[in-house]
Amino acid sequence: MSSLSTHVLDTAHGCPAEGVALVLTDPSGREWFSGVTNEDGRCPGVPPCPLGRYRLSFAVADYFREKGVALSEPPFLDVVNIDFGIAAEGHYHVPLLVSPYSYSTYRGS
Repeated sequence: MSSLSTHVLDTAHGCPAEGVALVLTDPSGREWFSGVTNEDGRCPGVPPCPLGRYRLSFAVADYFREKGVALSEPPFLDVVNIDFGIAAEGHYHVPLLVSPYSYSTYRGS
């Protein structure tokens, strides 16, 4: 089993993204975890995961609307899905840097 963490940063406002709903699933669609980011943009409590493929889905349009950002309908980014693999035992950190019109991610530490 490997530990997994995530961190969402709002690059449009230059702050951690508090209140982003997220879901962790496997390729079959089985939900492993769901939660909401805290004031630091982190979501504690993600359970350990066995080796395999996963998807983290972040509800970013809902977050930006809650912050008062006017978005088109449909929004350019609604839900950001990050598909990734856990290939070895250890810690995996999947940060998301997001604005209403862009996002990036990487394997953090």
